[in-house]
Amino acid sequence: MDADPVELGVDLLANSEDDRLSLSAAVDRLEAITSDPAITREILDTAAMRGVIDREDAIIHVTSGSFVRLQRQVVRRDGEYSCRRCGAGLSTGHFVELESGDLGPFGPDCVRKILGRD
Repeated sequence: MDADPVELGVDLLANSEDDRLSLSAAVDRLEAITSDPAITREILDTAAMRGVIDREDAIIHVTSGSFVRLQRQVVRRDGEYSCRRCGAGLSTGHFVELESGDLGPFGPDCVRKILGRD
């Protein structure tokens, strides 16, 4: 993953299927990008500053962006991968194409979870 993790995180939040998330659910999704609490905090602060989210206590409201279209923005690539979310071995990786870069690889269930589809 060569893209800036802060930009990827802001894009991921902006493209959330849910317009309302608990802080813990948002952090769980952002852990697909980083496990560093300082970067997670920077992602949330940047998203709030840009008007992508509003934060109210432990609830995040997504105010801009649109959801990811699975057929267009999630691409499958064959190869030897490990899922970024759960660590499972994959022969086909699912990558989310966001404006700031590609995020992945994920297995089919994990890609749906980070996008809020499950």
